[in-house]
Amino acid sequence: MAKKTPTAEAATALKARGLTKTYGSGEAAVTAVDHVDLDIPEGVLTAVMGPSGSGKTTLVHLLAGLDRADAGQVWVGEDEITALGDKQLAQVRGRVVGFVFQGFNLLQTMSAKDNILLPLRLNGIPRDDEWLDGLIDMLGIGKELSRKPYEMSGGQQQRVAIARALITRPRIVLADEPTGNLDTHASAEILAHLRQSCRELGQSVVMVTHDPTAASYAGRVLLFVNGRVDGHITDPTPASVLAGLDALAGVQR
Repeated sequence: MAKKTPTAEAATALKARGLTKTYGSGEAAVTAVDHVDLDIPEGVLTAVMGPSGSGKTTLVHLLAGLDRADAGQVWVGEDEITALGDKQLAQVRGRVVGFVFQGFNLLQTMSAKDNILLPLRLNGIPRDDEWLDGLIDMLGIGKELSRKPYEMSGGQQQRVAIARALITRPRIVLADEPTGNLDTHASAEILAHLRQSCRELGQSVVMVTHDPTAASYAGRVLLFVNGRVDGHITDPTPASVLAGLDALAGVQR
């Protein structure tokens, strides 16, 4: 599998400016994402952590174009996805954004291989067998290709879901609690694969997680509270992430 060539200065895979999302109105209004400015560098696994209800899942859905912002802008590479209509957004998202869901979201009637190839078919992208074979080898799913999702373990399904997210060579992959439904062993394998995709393929990944150990696999952690980024940790460890979360407790409403 061909690797991306690193540059002297990492480019920006994704950026957001003034990103805002509010649910409800009047006294019942809740601002889930509050004027967020964000830059995600290429080739880095970035974790987003914060208390329950802090807005981190809403943030990653806005960044992926799965939800519409009330205000602000998001660029994936050179594409401003917040300015696009629904049809254009679907086309751009299908090519430059990969998404890994906590619940896998595989089609139960299709084989693992057909699930992986589905984004190519939906977006009219030619199949690259060398890239496909490299993903299958990296993720260790060669024996699962003919199996249906209900015939696989949670960890196997999530590895297939990661291959599906990577098959179009997206500019950015966003993952919402990708280990939330997995046991400790399967979680460690999935996190190692996400980190490997950044280190070996130059992939850019943003991962929402509630687990300090999971966050320690990242190159950096963004601390998110009350709808805003409230600091970051580079080269995180479980202990440094826990300390950061403890500090957040003092500023949470």
